[in-house]
Amino acid sequence: MTESSDTTMRRAPRRRPAAPAPAEPVPERSRAYRQLECPFEPLKVFSDDQIASIHEAALGLMENTGWKVLSERALRKYEEAGADVDHASQMVKLDRGLIAKALATVPHAFDVHALDPSRSIHMGGRHVSFAPTSGPPNIMDLERGRRAGTFDDFSNMMKLCQMYDVIHVLGGATEPQDIPINVRHLDVTRAQLLLTDKIPFMFSRGPDQVRDNFELIRLAHGVSPDDFKKRVYVYSIINTNSPLQLDTPMAEGIMDFALAGQPTVITPFTLAGAMAPVTIAGALTLAHAEALAGITLGQMTNPGAPMMYGSFTSNVDMKSGSPAFGTPEYTKAQFGAGQLARYIKMPWRSSNATASNVPDAQAAYESQMSLWGALLGHCNFMLHAAGWLESGLSTSYEKFILDIEMLQMFAEVFQPVTATTDDLGMSAVAEVGPGGHFFGCAHTMARYRTAFYTPLVSDWRNFGQWTDDGSKTATQRANTVWKEALRNYEQPKRDPAIVEALNDYVARRKAEGGAPPMT
Repeated sequence: MTESSDTTMRRAPRRRPAAPAPAEPVPERSRAYRQLECPFEPLKVFSDDQIASIHEAALGLMENTGWKVLSERALRKYEEAGADVDHASQMVKLDRGLIAKALATVPHAFDVHALDPSRSIHMGGRHVSFAPTSGPPNIMDLERGRRAGTFDDFSNMMKLCQMYDVIHVLGGATEPQDIPINVRHLDVTRAQLLLTDKIPFMFSRGPDQVRDNFELIRLAHGVSPDDFKKRVYVYSIINTNSPLQLDTPMAEGIMDFALAGQPTVITPFTLAGAMAPVTIAGALTLAHAEALAGITLGQMTNPGAPMMYGSFTSNVDMKSGSPAFGTPEYTKAQFGAGQLARYIKMPWRSSNATASNVPDAQAAYESQMSLWGALLGHCNFMLHAAGWLESGLSTSYEKFILDIEMLQMFAEVFQPVTATTDDLGMSAVAEVGPGGHFFGCAHTMARYRTAFYTPLVSDWRNFGQWTDDGSKTATQRANTVWKEALRNYEQPKRDPAIVEALNDYVARRKAEGGAPPMT
């Protein structure tokens, strides 16, 4: 027996001091995620002087070149407000004074009201809201593969949105191609209002469809037509036709939403090297000019109407011309777009995007790059936050769940870290002493249930346990999660009179032929 081991055997047992009671109550770990704010300072890719130069260049572009507007109604609105309009060429040139006047009336922030008041959100400042992917014509899952989206799929995505608090706002999810386009908007909007209690989304596909959707949302909230215009209940995305063109449905949408007091998100889709200059600064300048022109149209229509600054600037694969997302350029473009939005003091929309065709490692790391760019760039609203694949052509059930995992992890990163005397854990260090472990000490036992984020998909077991349970990948585990979520879904309760009113309106409008989209 060695001297050291003999000494160890004869050593008197060390007394552990009694663990003091926690100095203050330990709060339950929150998984609500309903009101998120980014606590970090925004990252910047340009200096303040460079941002001012980009803004000035965008103003010069609209003064000297202008853009083409295909809506005669919008041309008249621009002309009445003092813009230089050539009706023959449909070109509009905007004096910088007109743009400055619009920026002086557009709100810096606003509230959006959900059917469940606890799910209402604030749009602006450091507040962050997430919406699922919106509008892909296809949907996929592990068993059925890639296929055309159906109304059942759309409804399933709405149910999944309802199940996760980290999704605050709804989106187009997938286009239900089994419903004719002239009545699709009726079924889609009613489904959002009955299957969830969150903030709905609607496409801008012409005044008739917009009026139908506004009426359904008004009925669901039980407010008068006048009161509907006084609060924000719904939103729409306006995509310009870069470079330098605004089509008729998008122009009509800007004006119809502004008149109704509902926000549009003016979002140029600029791919550097394809629809925009190949440089990040050049692509952002073009996008900024188009956004300013769209915002100006909304404020000319109704000064003070809520609006959002949207950005969707990325690059292309210069070998094939295919769009690329989640690239270093995409991330830096988001930082720059966030700076431009803050420069004109408007809420900013960004996206979680990937070019991957399946929910694989590429989808994860490109989405993670997108999320870092958007969230550390201080976006207020993220569209396509969950489910996006194939450069926006497909929605994936499994990718939706994988994205929910990442969104929840970011939501946890946003939670404050406290450093009270009890948080420092010195009583635990004294209790454990040299060479011990903290698994069973009083400090750990009082906190272990809520100390750390509990993953939705990640598997932290060792290799043997993971193998014995089927060696499932994260995508396979996500498949199990979305199916279980749908089994556990519960539809929000609704006043039967409101449900009847919604059903009656949809039935009547379908009998009348619905509303074909504007072209």
